[in-house]
Amino acid sequence: MTAASPKVVSLFCGIGGLDLGFLREGFDVVWANDILPNAAAGYAKNLGHPVVVADLNDVPLASIPAADVVIGGPPCQPFSLMGLRRKDDPRGSLVFRFADVVLSIMPRVFVMENVPGMEASKIDGHRLPEVLATEFEAAGYTVTKMRLRASDYMVPQLRRRLFLIGHLGGAAIPLPSPDAYAMLRLSVSEEERVVSATAALGDLGPCTSKGERAAYASQPTTWLAKYYRRKDLADVSLHECPRMSRTDQKLVSYIPPGGNFRDVPVEAATGRILKYRETGGRSTTYGRLHPDRPSHTVNTYFRRPNVGTNFHYAEDRLITAREAMRLQSFPDDFELVFTAQQERNTQIGNAVPPLLAQAVAWSVRSALDAAPQRRTRAPVQQPLPWQRP
Repeated sequence: MTAASPKVVSLFCGIGGLDLGFLREGFDVVWANDILPNAAAGYAKNLGHPVVVADLNDVPLASIPAADVVIGGPPCQPFSLMGLRRKDDPRGSLVFRFADVVLSIMPRVFVMENVPGMEASKIDGHRLPEVLATEFEAAGYTVTKMRLRASDYMVPQLRRRLFLIGHLGGAAIPLPSPDAYAMLRLSVSEEERVVSATAALGDLGPCTSKGERAAYASQPTTWLAKYYRRKDLADVSLHECPRMSRTDQKLVSYIPPGGNFRDVPVEAATGRILKYRETGGRSTTYGRLHPDRPSHTVNTYFRRPNVGTNFHYAEDRLITAREAMRLQSFPDDFELVFTAQQERNTQIGNAVPPLLAQAVAWSVRSALDAAPQRRTRAPVQQPLPWQRP
């Protein structure tokens, strides 16, 4: 890193998907925090920076260093469209703790990432993003709300995410152009801009037994495969065959590429599938990847067939952890620290895809480079609105 590298404070860093994107655009992470020890250990292993392991609510604001940029994705569970949005969910308060940090150190830019369902959460009749934007704007930030689809930025996944981005005393941070990002930052030609499941996974060999590394099936031919394998690895970890019940092994044989639970004949359907047929299930339920299309959202339960498009497009099995990481755009040299499979899968599913993060970081870096480095407001000293009686 050079002295000119903008300094970043990372909140809720997880395994570092958002941070990896910012590092690739020349930012320097000076402080990172997460509550999960193994996620923090994986972050340190891959990104080479220690993580303060603590509940952010317990971290004194004065102990967080000054920085040019604050980034983070507060836990999204309270705002997920798949879950309940309860006002008393303690994880929801972490969104406001993110704001506390921003309004305490007043960075030049902040980037908050969350699920689109955050927009459905309301406080006193006002949508949560608007409540936050109002407070940030009162402190001098120009706030931009971006709804981005990961597949527009070379991520082989139809993942949608909401970004709330503030620029202190400057113009609105522009939406990153997918075409310009691909050409100028990734050097991807128009012909190479393929983000299908095959482009992402086709060079991987057969899945292995637990603990074994997997050999590649072929040389990388797509841009994505070359991106994953740029360290010229001979083999790859975490490509272990998922365990499946006999029932699921039978069910997947009926589902064609791109299909779902509706393709299972009635005589072979389980009670759960029959109920889905009767009441209407999501199109991703018991979904199978289509070889020529991006994946649907990779969630934290990709080892379960009934909660996403988790069946491989060509093999009658669930996707492996490494395949999920590729669909999230993590390179093959990225390793994880975990003690249980579900912990591992949660780390993967909760991460921000690095290629999407890099697109946002590119837009932020462009704005910072074009603006004078000066503080237009002092840190907010008075109690924040959600702290007042």
